[in-house]
Amino acid sequence: MGVDELPDPRRHKGFVGSLIERALGADAGSSSVPDFTRINIELKTLPIDVRGRPSESTFVCTAPVHRIAGEDWQQSRVRKKLVRVLWVPVEGDRNLPLAQRRIGTAFCWSPTPQQDTELGDDWEEIAGVVGRGGVEALTAHVGRSLQVRPKAANSRIRTRGIDDDEAPMHINPRGFYLRASFTASLLDALA
Repeated sequence: MGVDELPDPRRHKGFVGSLIERALGADAGSSSVPDFTRINIELKTLPIDVRGRPSESTFVCTAPVHRIAGEDWQQSRVRKKLVRVLWVPVEGDRNLPLAQRRIGTAFCWSPTPQQDTELGDDWEEIAGVVGRGGVEALTAHVGRSLQVRPKAANSRIRTRGIDDDEAPMHINPRGFYLRASFTASLLDALA
């Protein structure tokens, strides 16, 4: 693939992350385990603006809305993805062509006990809403550091869920995201 063939970054947000995973030898593919399975490290690109601040929230993993009520924070796929993360800052200006974007200095991170508690509290709040069948009413405003948002190419894509009477229903897929304010605090800790 030549520079002229690179996809439009406004329509292919995960492309840069996929390139970096490939270049570094990530071996997990699309499974729900950390990207580097032998060393248990997840790779996350961190789009940053011209000031070096996160420009958007960071996708962690899909939200298993049909079975989240049976999980707890310690065993959740979100926590498994966030136990050890290799963060790779990347220029995230959507108007900047992919071939011109620079990659920053990567850093490894594991949640402090306080961060783990904060993320766990958010996860428990979100899981409680979903477990009570309120996934359709769940907004991105829930959670201080971790949030759930729709995760699909368009609104016609559906997945299994449960309603407030625990009856099966079809909903838009959801994903867990770290808020930009949370990832900004990780960058601030490096300074």
